[in-house]
Amino acid sequence: MITRLVMIFSVLLLLSGCGQTPFKGKIEKVGMLFPDTINDLVWGTKGYKGLLNIQSKYNVDVYYKEGVKTEEDIINAIEDFHKRGVNLLYGHGSEYAEVFNLVGEDYPDMEFVISNAKAKADNVTSVHFSGEAMGFFGGMTAAHMSKTNQVGVIASFTWQPEVDGFIKGAKYENPDIEVNTKYTDHWDDDTTAVKLYQKMKNEGADVVYPAGDGYNVPVIQQIKKDGLYAIGYVTDQSDLGENTVLTSTVQNVDKAYEIIAEQFNKGTLEGGDHYYDLNTGVVEMGTFSPLVDQDFQQRIAKLIKTYNKTGELPKNE
Repeated sequence: MITRLVMIFSVLLLLSGCGQTPFKGKIEKVGMLFPDTINDLVWGTKGYKGLLNIQSKYNVDVYYKEGVKTEEDIINAIEDFHKRGVNLLYGHGSEYAEVFNLVGEDYPDMEFVISNAKAKADNVTSVHFSGEAMGFFGGMTAAHMSKTNQVGVIASFTWQPEVDGFIKGAKYENPDIEVNTKYTDHWDDDTTAVKLYQKMKNEGADVVYPAGDGYNVPVIQQIKKDGLYAIGYVTDQSDLGENTVLTSTVQNVDKAYEIIAEQFNKGTLEGGDHYYDLNTGVVEMGTFSPLVDQDFQQRIAKLIKTYNKTGELPKNE
């Protein structure tokens, strides 16, 4: 299906190519595609914030489409934005990688941006969040605050580096801690996530890390009702309850998008994979709950400072 669609639009581009404006290397108009909504208060909202910041900074027209998931819809959206003069297009998620990489060469006057996926075409850039370190310090916090000696992670997929980091961090803080890990196999299956949380709670976990942007809010809301603790994910989720959310592992995708836009506008952007960690400000730890003692917070701050200098996470001797 995707091959046939790409061939169709390649022909359309060849027929219309003579009337196109040559690529100038700076922002003209910006587009963003969302697989779901911009109103989820987490991933989608962060991406939309980045788009609005780019609009404000460069005084350019911006466009967005929500619920763009199928191959056909993605290609149609690309063509629509191309006709509008968009030359910087963000696909807000890894689900856009396959299509963007395939059609990139057919749109040489556009730069395509994806996240957490491999950039293969010359005019495709991918934003990667180095999640292990943020997960590590989130795990440390969870283990430090656990009273039952059991903490849990509800992740979307096994490949998420923050999950491995969380486990390592929890074990670093407390070698005897039990870490219960479960997976939803989907970013936004809130029904399954809440059920997995209930199971973890019944098994004794009193601090849970819901590492999925589409279900962390309902899970944290349930954790709050139960009087237990959570580690927030993607955004600083202290606003969901400062006595519930101990801290958050924050991915400022809006900042990453702004960095890409700035480089593109200056003509210095190099396509390919771009990685962001705690030392960039794109990834950071969120607000700590007042329940987390100051001595521990200061210890975390020192460890993060050392990590930013050395690139190495602490280990138990």
